[in-house]
Amino acid sequence: MTSPPADAIAWVVAVNMGYGHQRTAYPLRSLAPDGAVLLANDYPGMPDRERAHWERLRRFYEFISNAQRLPVVGDFAFRAFDTIQRILHFYPKRDLSDPDWSVRKIHSQLHGGLGRDLIDTLRKRSPVLPIVTSFYLPALAAEYYEYPGEIYCAICDTDIARAWVPVDPRSSRIKYFAPTRRVVERLGLYGVRRESVFLTGYPLPMENVGSEDLEVLKADLSQRLANLDPKGAYFERYGSLVRDKLGEVPGYSDHPLTILFSIGGAGAQKDIGVGILRSLEEKVRRAEVKIILSAGIKTWVRDYLRQKAVEIGLAEQLGHSVKILWADDVDDYFRRFTLALRKTDVLWTKPSELSFYTALGLPVVMAPPLGSQEQANKEWLLQLGSGIAQEDQAYTSEWFFDLLESGWFAEAAMQGFVEGDKLGSLSIKRIIERNRA
Repeated sequence: MTSPPADAIAWVVAVNMGYGHQRTAYPLRSLAPDGAVLLANDYPGMPDRERAHWERLRRFYEFISNAQRLPVVGDFAFRAFDTIQRILHFYPKRDLSDPDWSVRKIHSQLHGGLGRDLIDTLRKRSPVLPIVTSFYLPALAAEYYEYPGEIYCAICDTDIARAWVPVDPRSSRIKYFAPTRRVVERLGLYGVRRESVFLTGYPLPMENVGSEDLEVLKADLSQRLANLDPKGAYFERYGSLVRDKLGEVPGYSDHPLTILFSIGGAGAQKDIGVGILRSLEEKVRRAEVKIILSAGIKTWVRDYLRQKAVEIGLAEQLGHSVKILWADDVDDYFRRFTLALRKTDVLWTKPSELSFYTALGLPVVMAPPLGSQEQANKEWLLQLGSGIAQEDQAYTSEWFFDLLESGWFAEAAMQGFVEGDKLGSLSIKRIIERNRA
């Protein structure tokens, strides 16, 4: 890592355990030296001992993500892990500032030196830049090892566990970018001072937004609504609202009805994607529906999906009505993913950080959640009115099109657009710039 150029305003830090923390950091990359996100668990010169520690954590994460598929033992292992990272009930509101087991464990790891090399490395760069991280451990490490610059933590779920906050939150220097009002209030219950919390919304890719005028988002949503309301059921009731928010909407879309199914970093949901393909085989074969299976950067997931598509009899549709979204590296994958979203009509995913993408005017079909954070995200989407829990993927050809013809997907798209925060990336940039001035 060289000294940062003059136009860089922050070190942007993530970890590569799953895609959530990297996806959150990706829209902020323009703030960083060379437009690059620094990985706290994989950077040049990282000590071997620390790298081995992080690798154990990454492998454990992937095991847990797939654990529920294992009879008895797997379910027990997942429940035990989720107990450690659980989010306590919000009501009744009470003081939750006392450190729990997870916080004490993190503190002991910091005392043992975890994260010290990264912070010492950044400390030596001139000028000293703020750190903004999408994972709590680098923020806690920066404070513990007395990093001289500002420390920011961008939260990537609609509610959070106590682990995001240090042992003594009231004296902490860490500032938080909160995606929801619930996170603002939760941080208050954990003892974080109100002046250290900024309600910014989640950082969405500006490629999908455009500018503050939302010109890209509005144009894409207009094309999407033409596919999402084939019977005109939603427009009959709320056409004036759509015109008020978007202007005139075309009668026909510039792309076929498109479903993007996103598979998580551990690959645990890949068989849901296969089930969707099987159920929609005839519609895909007739090019009535396009299916994008987002495989991430894992070649084995890509190859598995290709093989299953061939077995189903859709070999000729690969690259056309069936597309497997994949890339060699994560930045290229996110670039392709954000581009694919512009011609996507329905986002199907477990309720991860992708839940916030509903603000792009995307209705969300939710695969079963994994853990407390995703359960909170699911409840948030349901309250927003832009998400729905999936029915059996084997019968997608029935329930999905019942929802489509009723106008529900169009309504969900507008709910996400109207109610969701869309300018989180700009808000975060402005706060960092203001505090540097």
